[in-house]
Amino acid sequence: MTRRIDIGLLYSRSGSYALISEACRTGALAAIAEVNEDPGDLVLVPVERDPGGNIDLYAPLCEDLLAQQGLRHVIGCVTSWSRKEVIPTLEKAGGTLWYAVPYEGFEASDHVVYTHACPNQHLLPLLDWALPAFGRRGYLTGSNYIWGWEMNRLARERIVAAGGAVLGERYLPIGSAEVGRMIEEIRTTAPDFILNSLIGPSSYVFLAAYRALGEQDARFRPDRCPVMSCNLTECELPAIGAAAEGLIAAGPYFRGEGRFGSSHEAAAHAAVMELARLLAGRPGAERLALPALLAGAPPGIVDPQTHHTALPVLIAQVVNGRFTVRERLAPRPGDPYLTQPAPPRPASLRVVS
Repeated sequence: MTRRIDIGLLYSRSGSYALISEACRTGALAAIAEVNEDPGDLVLVPVERDPGGNIDLYAPLCEDLLAQQGLRHVIGCVTSWSRKEVIPTLEKAGGTLWYAVPYEGFEASDHVVYTHACPNQHLLPLLDWALPAFGRRGYLTGSNYIWGWEMNRLARERIVAAGGAVLGERYLPIGSAEVGRMIEEIRTTAPDFILNSLIGPSSYVFLAAYRALGEQDARFRPDRCPVMSCNLTECELPAIGAAAEGLIAAGPYFRGEGRFGSSHEAAAHAAVMELARLLAGRPGAERLALPALLAGAPPGIVDPQTHHTALPVLIAQVVNGRFTVRERLAPRPGDPYLTQPAPPRPASLRVVS
């Protein structure tokens, strides 16, 4: 007998990070359709809630999905702020969030599966690649919440440990376009690279302003002082336009590597497919807490201790409007608390121009 299993989708289809949300939603819905084409003993039914980019709505809408709709699995959230908002609700109701966006690490919840990258899979290998190539003097930007704070904290530690220096560190409220002070500080300090942990329109405005600076002063062109990111993917390139040229990004996937439009889409697709695998042939498994769900199934992509996934590390640069892979590292397990030494890497040459 075919089992009908409702799963929640909790993505904002408007607001500052709508493009990322839409990419995740596309991946999740594509996976649901694939499962239902050959359903075996289960059919997945999406139950959607849209917070509209309003942080105050995430927890109530998650509670509605879990308590009122009676489901136990939610694919959703983009910002770490929204993820942390729903964790108490998940704990209370015994639910599981499948989170498909890169994040800053230092979390391993029994109520969250992390199918995108954490810092040992994006930021740290990016810096290990970039510092020998461009130099050790960095400028750090970020949106003013946990993603920006933690990414820049880790970057500062890595840069200083390598004998470098952070020449400036600035934050903007989510959605703010007030990038002038950042650009002026960059012009004055002339760093070797910029780590951009802004999100949404703030990032788009910053990149446009930085491109204009590079057109005025060759020191700030991508070959001399690139902008690097761990959260920008193909889904946002149309919003950035020509200002994306030369951008360097780290992630587990870039278009051209396979069927998906971005790593956000790929990670959400993987989340649904793994959930379907864990539920298939196990009547009642959809009601299990995450540790029991994982323990009762053959090993899959989710580490039963950390609930993270092993992912490849790709470093890519936008060339002619598309990401071109510059470095490819072997898959590495997610290590959210950075307890393991980094894998050795070959020496890199400094870019000279």
